[in-house]
Amino acid sequence: MTQFADLGLAKPLLKALAEKGYKEPTPIQAQAIPVVLQGKDLLGIAQTGTGKTAAFALPILQRLAEDRKPAPRRGFRCLVLSPTRELATQIAENFKAYAVHMGLSVHTIYGGVKYGPQMKALAGGIDVLVATPGRLMDHMAEKSAVVSGTEIFVLDEADQMLDLGFVVPIRKIASQLTKNRQNLFFSATMPSEIGKLAGELLKDPVQVSVAPQATTVERIDQRVLFIEAQRKRPLLAELFADNSFSRTIVFTRTKRGADRVAKYLNAAGVEAASIHGDKTQGQRERALAAFKAGEMRALVATDIAARGIDVNDVSHVINYELPNVPEAYVHRIGRTARKGKDGIAISFCADDERNLLKDIQKATRQQIPSFDRRNDKQLAAAAAVADKLVPAEKYVDPRKADPRNDVPSELRRKRNRNGNRNGGQGGGGGRSEGGQKAQGKGPQRQGRGQGQGQKAGGPRNEFRGPKRDAAPAEKRWSPID
Repeated sequence: MTQFADLGLAKPLLKALAEKGYKEPTPIQAQAIPVVLQGKDLLGIAQTGTGKTAAFALPILQRLAEDRKPAPRRGFRCLVLSPTRELATQIAENFKAYAVHMGLSVHTIYGGVKYGPQMKALAGGIDVLVATPGRLMDHMAEKSAVVSGTEIFVLDEADQMLDLGFVVPIRKIASQLTKNRQNLFFSATMPSEIGKLAGELLKDPVQVSVAPQATTVERIDQRVLFIEAQRKRPLLAELFADNSFSRTIVFTRTKRGADRVAKYLNAAGVEAASIHGDKTQGQRERALAAFKAGEMRALVATDIAARGIDVNDVSHVINYELPNVPEAYVHRIGRTARKGKDGIAISFCADDERNLLKDIQKATRQQIPSFDRRNDKQLAAAAAVADKLVPAEKYVDPRKADPRNDVPSELRRKRNRNGNRNGGQGGGGGRSEGGQKAQGKGPQRQGRGQGQGQKAGGPRNEFRGPKRDAAPAEKRWSPID
């Protein structure tokens, strides 16, 4: 059986792995590490939970250590792009753990926090930078980050980057990188647009794959519960009456839905918190820390916020609402049954979600066992009690829901303001920064742009560059980072 020592890793790395209790490489590690050590480009097809971070972090650290030289000022020798703040933090923590005996610097930059400390870290140069695309582009625009000296470029969770609309900024970042670099490209699935992007970035890559596209983890016991939409909440409470639901992630389609489900669970006596794109970085970190520490049983999340959640011993995943995109189902249930353990995934399916279920079963090439809980009199009575705890709201047809539902409301407001700055049509419907309803059309609208993007009495233009020492609002390229 292959050992880490058989892969040609240096002693400092082997020592760090031994201290973390890692003995044998996973399949993606065994395939990828020798390729990366040789300096070749790599295309890796692997889902989260397969150990792919170590598959690229270990050989990258060894290559940087073997050719020690100062990182360029305001630059970095290795750049890792990640779609979310949580995933960026997780990747950086792994890099730091593996590099503990190597004296290499690792930093992260992402949105929702102050620019000042990030600029200070970048000023002297960094060996490994893990960044989200939006915040990196902000720093590039401010000249506080220079990417031209990057020797190794890693694009992680490429399919999630596509879902979030990051392909254009990725291309812009890559266009400023030196052509003489090593490229590592990882994705759980390979839609055509991602295949096209890989073709643009990679040079004669070696492809490694540990699972067919869109398959699910075999150790997960999956089941579907057919239920009326208005009775999902009492069904959820019924499940949590079972103490085996000890550490459970509940997925909703929208941020508002996540907040309401978390509020209902708390009212029902189940410790819960929500995590989504409108939460501040501090709120997200506190919720995730409490969930990891076992201080609460349920974490209610949207798809975007949950991609970076890496928590051991998640007992259950509950799809309170089925995702609009079948591949998202694979990523959701992959939060459980990690590192060789078993897990359970339960999906609620209302009548108007049947087509979503069919799409999921087609994509995963399996028929998920189902159980009919409709017309359950006990749940009907419990639904009335649930409405008293947290009043029900109008049900949203999932077929009409926006698949980009987790874009923070602040970003949407800024996009709307930006769209109206140049005196566009559509008078009478908007409001000025001072709260007065705008009248008329185009330049006549008060509190909006005055033809050249100026705002009458309004706040700083969000797109003129960051206010250095403030915790800035999100940028146009950065819906969740």
